[in-house]
Amino acid sequence: MPLTQRQAELADAALAIVTRDGSAAVSFRTIAAESGWSLGAVQRAFASKGEIEAAMLERLRAGAGTPPGEPGRPTLRTWLVELVISTLPLDERRRALTLQGAAFAERAAYDSSISATIAAGDDEIRGLLASLVSRATAEGEIGRDVDPDATAHLVIALAQGLAAQLLYQPRDDHEVRLLVDTAVGRLLGHPS
Repeated sequence: MPLTQRQAELADAALAIVTRDGSAAVSFRTIAAESGWSLGAVQRAFASKGEIEAAMLERLRAGAGTPPGEPGRPTLRTWLVELVISTLPLDERRRALTLQGAAFAERAAYDSSISATIAAGDDEIRGLLASLVSRATAEGEIGRDVDPDATAHLVIALAQGLAAQLLYQPRDDHEVRLLVDTAVGRLLGHPS
């Protein structure tokens, strides 16, 4: 859904509330207080809390990115490590994105529209990852025994699981990078 400038600003205010206080704290009133807009302005911008949540999810998805450069280059392993690292809560911005994503993942279990949006995004990412694994196999970078679909699922599981763990048990960036590199290497059939 295309957002107006005001809707984007209000959705960003709502995401800030989620980061600081959790998703239960988001209401028309708290968004008004956080954004500096009146309660009436928030109500005119969004007809329902469902519309606010859709706008928040769109803003959250827009904030997520991929490593710069061509996907899968210079090597698939290097690119995947950078991709996973880019999703981990290793600084305040990524911590906020992780908390916001976790709030929506929890809501997805009870809201089919949120579930469908997240699933579509995951499917898109898995498709890209599987195609990159297939290309790396065809180019001889990795062995033919590496299953593209399974590897795509496992890379996402690695990123999501490690992100969740780092929220409650932070680790040194260097330690995390070594862990991710080892895990991705093993997924791609590299012994170390």
